Amino acid sequence: MGSAKKTDSTSRKARIEEMRRAEQSRERRNRILTITASVLVVAGLVAGGAFLINSQSDSDGDSAASDSKAASGKFVTGKDGVKKWSTKLTQNHVAKDVKYPMVPPVGGDHNQVWMNCNGDVYDKAIKNENAVHSLEHGAVWVTYTGKASDADVKALAEKVRKTPYSLMSPVEEQTDPIMLSAWGHQRTVTAADDPAVAAFFETYVQGKQTPEPGAACTNGLSQ
Repeated sequence: MGSAKKTDSTSRKARIEEMRRAEQSRERRNRILTITASVLVVAGLVAGGAFLINSQSDSDGDSAASDSKAASGKFVTGKDGVKKWSTKLTQNHVAKDVKYPMVPPVGGDHNQVWMNCNGDVYDKAIKNENAVHSLEHGAVWVTYTGKASDADVKALAEKVRKTPYSLMSPVEEQTDPIMLSAWGHQRTVTAADDPAVAAFFETYVQGKQTPEPGAACTNGLSQ
């Protein structure tokens, strides 16, 4: 049993490293494409502006519907202590603030720009809409309040910095001092050395719940 878990862990790490290399390759290609595309920017401004107006109008309608749908769901707690959202979470890109039915949010409509989640630790609160996009890419979001001990915050930050597809930030509005979130999943942990921390990371960093596995966790938004 232990051998199987070790093999799964090794395989997951290798898969994440492969995704990071692919992402770096995409970044190089994107730089070349950006230089080429800049020549066409002026010509596309008028058409692009009209598209954005229409797109925003459509997004507003989709967001209102999805907020209602998400609010009809609830968390269901499993035997392992992990809570899973009971209804399907929408994935629309919106430009406005989203009213999420859970704190911190674990999915739903979100901003088109993700928070950098390549082991990024933020000392200040970040926008929910950007963090949710990171969860869509398979990241685990570690959040804490002022009631968490300095030692736990430091230890968790060290773990996040060593883990691709993870991020950390304070969320004072949450009910518990330390919480872990992934797309559609969430749990409270007692401390940084709680065995549930490692289990949650192992299961949900680029886990099966990820809507967009392998999507970028860099070149997004950073404080």
